[in-house]
Amino acid sequence: MTSDSPSTILFGAFDRHNFGDLLFPHIAIKLLSPEKPVFAGLAASDLRPFGGHDVQAIAGLAASWQDAPVHIVHVGGEILTCDAWEAGVMTLPPAEAGEIMTRFVMHSAEAREWARKRVGMAGYAPYSVMRSMFPCATSVIYNAVGGVELDRRDNDFRGEVFDKLREADAVGVRDHLTEAHLRAAGIACSLMPDSAVMVAELFGDLIRGRADGGEVAQARTAFPQGYLAVQFSVDFSDAAAVSTIGSQLDAVAGATGLGVVFFRAGAAPWHDEIGCLERAARQMKRAARVFASLDVWDICALIAASRGYAGSSLHGRIVATAFGLPRVSLVHDVRGSKVAAYVATWEEQAEVAEPNGLARALAAALAVDVRLLRKMALQLAESYRLATRQLFGV
Repeated sequence: MTSDSPSTILFGAFDRHNFGDLLFPHIAIKLLSPEKPVFAGLAASDLRPFGGHDVQAIAGLAASWQDAPVHIVHVGGEILTCDAWEAGVMTLPPAEAGEIMTRFVMHSAEAREWARKRVGMAGYAPYSVMRSMFPCATSVIYNAVGGVELDRRDNDFRGEVFDKLREADAVGVRDHLTEAHLRAAGIACSLMPDSAVMVAELFGDLIRGRADGGEVAQARTAFPQGYLAVQFSVDFSDAAAVSTIGSQLDAVAGATGLGVVFFRAGAAPWHDEIGCLERAARQMKRAARVFASLDVWDICALIAASRGYAGSSLHGRIVATAFGLPRVSLVHDVRGSKVAAYVATWEEQAEVAEPNGLARALAAALAVDVRLLRKMALQLAESYRLATRQLFGV
């Protein structure tokens, strides 16, 4: 690449199937209109069949663009605490990931060496770019990133992350906990909502159009009285959790007449498994369906056309928020998750529940005045727009 051809590298964890990560570069393109955008992750991966992008490996780009005056944008997500082992495994197909996890003991020397080769770089936190990788970079920006559990990482990990952030031109974070961690380390940062608050404003017509066909239309036909869009990760896959979630949803369905449509917000390792959702649907006494599509716009449409969302995905919640819908976040512990941290930062009287409190939380969420939910959606989108102008100087 020649030095007179500036490009913008949109970098993030959209090299694997995860709902929010796949949305981030779409939003960045709409808002920033970057010149010659290049999509980069840790692994080369073509996610276009799922509504994502054709992604290049950042290490390969760095080797080729030593003289290029590139702009580097970390597009978002909980990237500040994702280590090389986690990142490497999550970029693999599920079957291959299982084989690797069986072969290596997590945090062993062999696992660290495998992870280093897989992600193409040394260090602890590969989704954060060291400026020296691109010596002629004209800017390095972090857009609404998260690092809620930085205080739980060891000193070497935190030190690397903080050093990388100090090299950046601007850092935007999406929750008060991450902000506190960075400010305690003397790192200047600005607080801003997650970029997915923009999906209704930027892609509303596209998403509503998707709701008129395919699996979303089938769900709307199956449940003319409306349905809840529900998702949960493999963290809730044990028999007791699945049974509790199913019985709680039965209670809500019985009280409201709403159907239940289970969907996956991520198919990468350690995310969601369709078998868990099928078990929950089979155990329910009330009508339930399992949504098969993994297309990011189909998932958006399923949520947007619903009467409300419940699940463990932060971006399932944020997309529901953007469309002014009732939502409940499913957590194991309301005190320590990235979801709880984000919700506490941006929403008042927000519903976050452990599995045995799901029915109560959904009842409370469904009772909230829709006008208030729509007002919050508009306020968050405006807050993000203002923060983006300040962060990028546009």
